[in-house]
Amino acid sequence: MRYFIKLSYNGEKFHGWQFQPNDISVQQIIEEALSIVTRLSIEIVGAGRTDAGVHAREMYAHFDLPTPIQNKDKVLLSLNRIVGKDISIYDIIPMHDNAHARFDAIERTYKYFVSYSKSPFMYPYCWQTNYDLDIDKMNEAAAVLLETNDFTSFAKLHSDTKTNICDVREAYWERIQSNDTNFISNFIDDGLVFTISADRFLRNMVRAIVGTLIEVGRNKISIEDFKNIIESKNRSSAGTSMPGEALFLWKIKYPYI
Repeated sequence: MRYFIKLSYNGEKFHGWQFQPNDISVQQIIEEALSIVTRLSIEIVGAGRTDAGVHAREMYAHFDLPTPIQNKDKVLLSLNRIVGKDISIYDIIPMHDNAHARFDAIERTYKYFVSYSKSPFMYPYCWQTNYDLDIDKMNEAAAVLLETNDFTSFAKLHSDTKTNICDVREAYWERIQSNDTNFISNFIDDGLVFTISADRFLRNMVRAIVGTLIEVGRNKISIEDFKNIIESKNRSSAGTSMPGEALFLWKIKYPYI
């Protein structure tokens, strides 16, 4: 039987989602926990790959078992004890045999948090800055992304990706308000959050986009410069990749969940 697991994780201590031979990854910890609980050798397939330090508010992965799970609550309890405090597994969902956590996802949403004030509580989860950012110009530039399909300028060099074509459906900045539902907003008195949704993302893509939009917000590059960067299809033309700790995989959509 095929199962999906719904989970979240704090990426600070992990070298990304995907298994790494010499570093600890989220995938490795969950596979080890599943193998202990089921007494089988379990491999999981995630909905995507997050970079080192990046967090996930919502993530899905699938795995296979030869027989059905009899007591889901007991399995969930055991898994959460084993994976530690930085990973939470919320649900185990039975699926049809061909369900695929990565290929069946129809949309993914990321959020990047920026704080204008220093916070001893939120520094691992937001980028703190003193820059006076022009949110209107950043949103004007972000709107260009919805008209773009080739994101080579924001793609990590020398990756194994076969295509840099993505369908970005929303991309916008907004001010963080004290009554926002985002849990991070409870600790940020003055800041911004960038939201971007697409059918797929390239490695390092969101962090590179945010870095380039920050350059627009600082008036270091114009809207026209931003368009030229996209058209150049050259990663070295774009801005610096932003730190991973302020980036969250926020939501994943499936046609059947």
